[in-house]
Amino acid sequence: MDSDTKEIMKKGVSFLEDAKYEEALGCFEKILVSNPNDPDILNKKGVALRSLGRYDEAIESFNKALEITPRDLDAS
Repeated sequence: MDSDTKEIMKKGVSFLEDAKYEEALGCFEKILVSNPNDPDILNKKGVALRSLGRYDEAIESFNKALEITPRDLDAS
């Protein structure tokens, strides 16, 4: 992950912590454009989606993370 991506990731996590879920989702989706198979980002995207009440999309995101890393303990 390059420094720009890490910075976007930090912002996304901060938005999640501040309950700014739309902003967090935007950050994670931006990262996924260049890192579509990063299970950590997919999990964080799932958390943001779940927090927005977008449950079907959240499940898709969590399931994709689990397909990539079946033993991923962070996937909910």
